[in-house]
Amino acid sequence: MNTDTGTLPTRHWSRLEDGRVQCEVCPRRCRLHEGQRGLCFVRGRDRDGIELYTYGRSSGFCVDPIEKKPLNHFLPGSAVLSFGTAGCNLACKFCQNWDMSKSREMDTLADAASPLELAAAASRLECASVAFTYNDPTVFMEYAIDVAEACHEVGVRTVAVTAGYMCAEPRSEFFRCIDAANVDLKAFTERFYRSVCGSELAPVLDTLRYLRHETGVWLEVTTLLIPGENDSEAELESLTQWFARELGADVPLHFSAFHPDWRMRDRPPTPPATLRRAREVALRNGLHFVYTGNVHDVAGGSTWCPGCGRLLIERDWFELTHWGLAPGGICAGCGLKLPGLFSDQPGGWGGGRVPVRLQRGLRGPA
Repeated sequence: MNTDTGTLPTRHWSRLEDGRVQCEVCPRRCRLHEGQRGLCFVRGRDRDGIELYTYGRSSGFCVDPIEKKPLNHFLPGSAVLSFGTAGCNLACKFCQNWDMSKSREMDTLADAASPLELAAAASRLECASVAFTYNDPTVFMEYAIDVAEACHEVGVRTVAVTAGYMCAEPRSEFFRCIDAANVDLKAFTERFYRSVCGSELAPVLDTLRYLRHETGVWLEVTTLLIPGENDSEAELESLTQWFARELGADVPLHFSAFHPDWRMRDRPPTPPATLRRAREVALRNGLHFVYTGNVHDVAGGSTWCPGCGRLLIERDWFELTHWGLAPGGICAGCGLKLPGLFSDQPGGWGGGRVPVRLQRGLRGPA
């Protein structure tokens, strides 16, 4: 494990016959001359290899409710220490963390922590997990892996919030260290992925199938619905039918509301009715756990037993207002075991978000 911060040599790359070096972390496979950086900007060619420039350097740390990731079936009510870095390997025009993910300024990296320091901070702050989020951990996977290993040593779990746009070998290495993931399924057409995200749909679907069927990572999926782009009845039918067939009924699916940002300020916010309609389509196609997000919708944000219809976990935004689970994650009504990871009692973090500074010697909230 590396304990320093700064630049780190990486290993997922190859030399090409024309003298360039090809990064092989994501399907973009950037081909670089000496001194060039990939689209993500935080991985680049240096000393005839690919280096990561953001090891141990973060755009900031916050303690969040786990429901904000969103994860509704992974230690509900618990606190998660969240962080990201600069850079991203997608080019989503609607990015809602663009100030970090699209940054080309290293002063965006306003805080620093070695993996051991970060694990110690999570434990001291009574966080059940650490989340790699805000930008995609694909681009800082070496740092994330070292953080995950340090966290597991002190009993802290790890969460990846990712677009799933990753090559097979680094994907296997990365997710071997991850306990839970929320994957952004941006849309269900190649057109959207190419024109709006500058990437491809097929590798993301491969990642979803891989996580569901070849790992023990707890998986939830989020689709941000953008009016006129990915919210048609036909696309929702195709997406949810594929989801039920390939991932199964028990993987939670979150439909989230878009708000105008970055380079898509010409679109209106998503109407709550669109999210409710999407949820109805998904339930009709056999999914058991479908949630709405970024809107106030208690029914759509709550967990219901697929066996007896009983309300199991009521959520008002990120606050848990009812707990109907017996110990072991069992429905107190019919005895059905809810898929996911549940403590016998809900966590008590609540809906708050607390920024913390780790560069100051782990002294707590800023």
